[in-house]
Amino acid sequence: MTPKNTICLWYDGSALEAAQFYAATFPDSAVGTVYRAPGDYPAGQQGNILTVTFTVLGIPCLGLNGGPAFKHCEAFSFQVATDDQDETDRLWDAIIANGGQASACGWCKDKWGLSWQITPRALTDAIADPDPAAAKRAFDAMMTMTKIDIAAIEAARRG
Repeated sequence: MTPKNTICLWYDGSALEAAQFYAATFPDSAVGTVYRAPGDYPAGQQGNILTVTFTVLGIPCLGLNGGPAFKHCEAFSFQVATDDQDETDRLWDAIIANGGQASACGWCKDKWGLSWQITPRALTDAIADPDPAAAKRAFDAMMTMTKIDIAAIEAARRG
């Protein structure tokens, strides 16, 4: 059954490659159906891969090979809650090693320009600390980071 709501992500001919990377990298992710164009269209020809259904961390997505007209930007991102430094490192490093680029505060972009927030639960907990001073120390520490260092966040939180 088709989900009621699906995130549609625009790619320039690489939707299947992206879906395969996400499926190999993130748990509860898989490539679904590949649909080929039944006729020519502005960005391609009959028989080209038009769309790919896939899930990322259980979220239904549709990759659309729409051509070069539109690019991803930081206005949309996947935020991935990680449980420990090993998971944080594994996901961050996989995105960067596959042609992505680091940004700030736990953000990075994959090779297709899609933004990811690799966010340890320890960071979320720290900046929500009921002690405003502890929360500010953790927040200030995060603001200096690219990939999040959980030990440094926890040390800052403790003061």
